[in-house]
Amino acid sequence: MNAKLERLAVHTHTTKPLSLEHACVEYSQRQIPGISVWVEALADYKTDDAAKMIQDHGLKVPALVRGGFFCAETLAEREAAVDHNRELIDIAQKIDAEMLVLVVGAIPKVDLKVQRGWVSDAIEQLDDQAKQAGVKIAIEPLHPMYAGDKSCVNRMMDARLMCESLQSDNVGVAVDVYHIWWDPDLKSEIALIGQMGALYAFHLCDWRVPTRDLLTDRALMGDGCIDLTAICQMVEQTGFDGWMEVEIFSDEHWARDQGEYLDQIIERYLDLI
Repeated sequence: MNAKLERLAVHTHTTKPLSLEHACVEYSQRQIPGISVWVEALADYKTDDAAKMIQDHGLKVPALVRGGFFCAETLAEREAAVDHNRELIDIAQKIDAEMLVLVVGAIPKVDLKVQRGWVSDAIEQLDDQAKQAGVKIAIEPLHPMYAGDKSCVNRMMDARLMCESLQSDNVGVAVDVYHIWWDPDLKSEIALIGQMGALYAFHLCDWRVPTRDLLTDRALMGDGCIDLTAICQMVEQTGFDGWMEVEIFSDEHWARDQGEYLDQIIERYLDLI
């Protein structure tokens, strides 16, 4: 094992064209020790088979991605979302994922504060089960462009205040540079979340300029405008010693040879750390 790679993890959605089995092979061959598994990557496998496959390749699972989507007009729909997340916690436990990452959800024309209340209530209902399963819950703030239909939690402060209100040592924050690099309070919020012991995950990519698609045009580290070195320093200064997870959605990179792409991911990661 290359000691410099010991904290590197790659999301299965980063190498979306690869099946989970193929991803396990390619990651392990390159001494990438971590694989954060997207729910979609499990679709063709029984959960126990997927867990064994990951284990047999010597990989660790920082996270199951993604739960959440708690916001809906009716109580019945919101309760169904909680039930679905209960199933995801069970899956996370079976594949030995450290956490379930939440994209919390949003719907149009409902006050965002109201929706954050729905999210907080949902997480509170899930917390005991997650604790018993040994699965942490990580709230991921999403860029404000998603506030209308994907996430009512957009600023780091939104996620921190939710964690504070829940008062659980099993609920924290997933920090994705793509979504939070613009936040004027980023440094102080990372420090505050770190002081709470609630900085659970750190996701790496870059913001391409000009961006050709707001969902599927993330850039490799170093190919965009994010000051990744500065953000990495902010995170490290909190004492965070967890996984450095590469999460890139990119039509351009998905069209490439995925082995060459992984080699470049490693190269850029080593340049950064």
